[in-house]
Amino acid sequence: MAAKQMPEDWGLEGKVAIVTGGGAAGTGIGNGRAAAILLARAGTKVIVVDKAIDLAEQTVSMVEDEGGEAVALGADLTRDEDCAGMVRYALDRYGRLDFLDNNVGIGSRGSVVDWRRVMQVNVETMFLASKHAIPAMVRGGGGAIVNVSSISALRPRGLTTYSASKGAVIALTRAMAVDHGREGVRVNCVAPGPVYTPMVYQRGMTPEVRDRRRLASVLQREGTGWDIGLAVRFLLSDHARYITGHTLVVDGGATLKGPERASE
Repeated sequence: MAAKQMPEDWGLEGKVAIVTGGGAAGTGIGNGRAAAILLARAGTKVIVVDKAIDLAEQTVSMVEDEGGEAVALGADLTRDEDCAGMVRYALDRYGRLDFLDNNVGIGSRGSVVDWRRVMQVNVETMFLASKHAIPAMVRGGGGAIVNVSSISALRPRGLTTYSASKGAVIALTRAMAVDHGREGVRVNCVAPGPVYTPMVYQRGMTPEVRDRRRLASVLQREGTGWDIGLAVRFLLSDHARYITGHTLVVDGGATLKGPERASE
């Protein structure tokens, strides 16, 4: 069925992936949910991990509706033991682990006073998940990891702690790529722009704000979770076999635009 939509040389069929932060409100398409669905369409067995198990189960239901294979797992990835348990679950169920999509994250409009919690969720979860996933990948002959950052790391606009945390994700990605390349583990990063996802719109968004976000990009096109999921799937696939330590910006060109000029 859907698993045959991609050529076999993508190297995703029959592999096992963990997608963290794989839930989303309702049937909305967040970055993690999109990645989980797209990987399953390519024949990957997906473990959808979320602190809210009901949201992970909704993603699994959407995967199964398309004929894919996925299971839900509730975990708090700020806890080392939960990260270890997540990897152990993958190995017990499938006997291997090939891919990790580190997608857990929270927003923050605060300054450095919000530092600890934001850094813990946005950076430490990726460190802990990777710490346990990499040895399993190495034992299986290698694998690939994608960490999700943000263009706020590249073009700060306030949001001090959030921007710093997402910058740390990029630095972590590059360092991990150096550390584990010889072991056959590729590590890359996706930096989304102002995409329209449940994490953004569930707090409330007027049509005017939504349109302003769309116009912020060079393409003047609205990005969605699918755009991020497609980038993640590419970086995990064999089509990216010679890419590691890279940050793929998926923003419609938003980081190319400076402040609007005053009319002359």
